[in-house]
Amino acid sequence: MNELDKLKHLLHHWKEHNDEHAETYREWAEKASSLGNKELSEVLGKLCDETKKMNGLFEEAKRRID
Repeated sequence: MNELDKLKHLLHHWKEHNDEHAETYREWAEKASSLGNKELSEVLGKLCDETKKMNGLFEEAKRRID
């Protein structure tokens, strides 16, 4: 496996891991909301949204390898 193939594989892995983090932030946002901490919930929701936006950059990086 050459370095570009390895990087492409890593980008795929990082994107999947990123998705897992986003889901965790969403879950905790819901928990914070149910505990009555709306401000914390909003921040965690924003973290989830921003983390998901990063997926586009992972995909762009993979396209530039091809």
